[in-house]
Amino acid sequence: MKRSWNPRIWIGFVISLAAMVSYPTVFARYPITRDFPWVTLLLLALGIFLVASGLTRAFGRPDAYRGRISGSILGVVTVLLAGFFLFVIFYGARQIPASHGAPRVGEAAPDFTLPDSKGDNVTLSSLLNSSFSPDDGPTAGSATGKTAAVVLVFYRGYW
Repeated sequence: MKRSWNPRIWIGFVISLAAMVSYPTVFARYPITRDFPWVTLLLLALGIFLVASGLTRAFGRPDAYRGRISGSILGVVTVLLAGFFLFVIFYGARQIPASHGAPRVGEAAPDFTLPDSKGDNVTLSSLLNSSFSPDDGPTAGSATGKTAAVVLVFYRGYW
């Protein structure tokens, strides 16, 4: 009896490769799939499942299906690819070095100029030297004549 080709092993391997390539090229662009790579993890799980079921088929019925040697090799490569992806995403990406040039808590921020929501340039020193006025909106202490305060938020994300 001629043994038939075992497509589950090869399809699972191709899906795993596609998952590895699609994350940096497609899914890393969108926050819903970049912040937690759920689509890539599902594709990797599907690829591992198909390779495992193909290997079970090849070793369970070796007279009917091929792929014991090549399937074993592809199975190991698929698991290594998934492990590498998990290591890079969940451990390696979190090892961002400290920013030595960033101001610390309580430290004075350097003067800078940035556009506001209307497109007008605003300087930090001009905000700190301005006083509250009733036209600025609802603020606590607007009638006291105290100088304005500025809150700076630093976000280290994926740019």
